[in-house]
Amino acid sequence: MATSKRLPHSPWVLYSDGQGNVYEDTSLYAPGRAGWYACPVPDEDWMPLPEGGSLYELPGRRPLGIDVETGEIRESTLGWAVAAFIPPAHTGLYLAAYTTEPGAPVLPLFCYTAVGWYDDEFWVPAVRIERDIRQECGGFDDRKVKEGIRRLRKQYPHNRLVEHLAENCALTYHCPAVRNYFMGRWECPVPSSPACNSNCIGCISLQPEDEVIVSSHDRLAFKPEVAEIVEYTVPHLMEAPYPIVSFGQGCEGEPLLMWETIRDAIIQIRKFTDRGSININTNGSRPEAVEELCKAGLDSIRVSLNSAQEHLYTAYYRPNNYSFEDVVESLRVMRRYDRWASINYFVFPGMTDTQAEYEALRRLIHDTGLNMIQWRNFNIDPDWYLARVGVDDTEEPLGIKQLMQLLRDEFPDLKFGYYNPPIERIRGDFERDFAH
Repeated sequence: MATSKRLPHSPWVLYSDGQGNVYEDTSLYAPGRAGWYACPVPDEDWMPLPEGGSLYELPGRRPLGIDVETGEIRESTLGWAVAAFIPPAHTGLYLAAYTTEPGAPVLPLFCYTAVGWYDDEFWVPAVRIERDIRQECGGFDDRKVKEGIRRLRKQYPHNRLVEHLAENCALTYHCPAVRNYFMGRWECPVPSSPACNSNCIGCISLQPEDEVIVSSHDRLAFKPEVAEIVEYTVPHLMEAPYPIVSFGQGCEGEPLLMWETIRDAIIQIRKFTDRGSININTNGSRPEAVEELCKAGLDSIRVSLNSAQEHLYTAYYRPNNYSFEDVVESLRVMRRYDRWASINYFVFPGMTDTQAEYEALRRLIHDTGLNMIQWRNFNIDPDWYLARVGVDDTEEPLGIKQLMQLLRDEFPDLKFGYYNPPIERIRGDFERDFAH
């Protein structure tokens, strides 16, 4: 957990020498970035970089800082800018601030939170938004993960999904969700679709060959069968603590394109056990399919959104044969069936917290009866994203913390978090830590 330490002033700007070394520039305080602009970060918004965080050098980018004597924002020429990756359960409040030189490469698909140095620690502007410890670095045991992989490969020697989760997700990409599965606990990933009906500019599993960025994962290459899904998910639901079966993962396309298979799998799963919850992570493009899944026994949905504004949503997702209204209707369908509805909300400081986005998000919550927002850090090059969605200027933001407080005040029953909650939380024990 984060400490309660507070800074007397902003930390120092960091820069990289291009050789893997990071230094502080004590002539500059570290600012943040919101939208296109650098800005001061309130001292109380800084926290020590949580365990599991890491630093990135940003090649072709010079750090911006606040001059300690004049208070002016200026560039540091000592090295390249540095940003932080903040681990799951934490939401960044400001991006790293820098100037981009001509010819600088587009950044890979990671989050780029502001970071500074003070009193022998790295500091980031962030909040812990989730108490659940399911992806804490200290909670993983590589020995147990590998033991679980050996055991489950032996138990399911012909199951293509188990092999995909073992070889690709656990051993190659070190996905925390699937590592938990192989440790026998919590959320069980179920990749289910090799195809997608979105063309997201920041897709992590498939990018066009001529695109300047590359996907960080290889996409699932087969269509799973019902028997393969049921074979390994039922034992997980019956045996794991706080179990969730979760269709729709980063290593696949859109699961609603395989809704018939998912529907039949849910029906078969519930013939064996009523324990745990069944979730789908989706773009929400097919509300009629969501309704059929509700009838079969779907417990929860998480719909990913970069924005509650239709024009920004469409510019990022570039949907095929569906509309933003279909996405909203999928959330409505879940609530009509009294099921749990979340959005996986990609947080981009300076875009997420504009007045226009706040008003659109309020309308979405009112219109759908949304249960939860998962405040997810947006993994994308900030400059590249803004250019691709056609935003050449940004207004004065509310601030991410202020946005959160406004929503808490207006929607006191709306839950904030980072992960899909187990059925125990959905049924009312939402403040439990789940720390075991």
